[in-house]
Amino acid sequence: QVQLVESGGGSVQAGGSLRLSCAAFGYPYIVSSYCMGWFRQAAGKEREGIAVTDSVTSRTGYADSVKGRFTISKDNAKNTLYLQMNSLKPEDTAMYYCAAGWATWGLGCAAGRAHELKFRGQGTQVTVSS
Repeated sequence: QVQLVESGGGSVQAGGSLRLSCAAFGYPYIVSSYCMGWFRQAAGKEREGIAVTDSVTSRTGYADSVKGRFTISKDNAKNTLYLQMNSLKPEDTAMYYCAAGWATWGLGCAAGRAHELKFRGQGTQVTVSS
């Protein structure tokens, strides 16, 4: 069974940066085998898929709301996924979740569908103050 554990959330002022991590457990090759992604959910709002990276080529995709500010990456040796978040805005305030699943690039493996991936962690809170 795949288990995902996020960390790195916190409170930051607008314009600041945070780096989220997602450690994968269950077997050694999760981040190199699955479509990996991040999604977020703000209070009272629907889940929003924001970034994905695929298993084979590590290409990346982003939602327009974070493009140019957020970077998704992974370390296969550490079985860990990252999300570098720069130029944070108050509207980025949300619970951030890591997700993993079998999905084809451009279909299920797409930024806007990251929240539909099969496995997900418990989330880490990000709060951006103005």
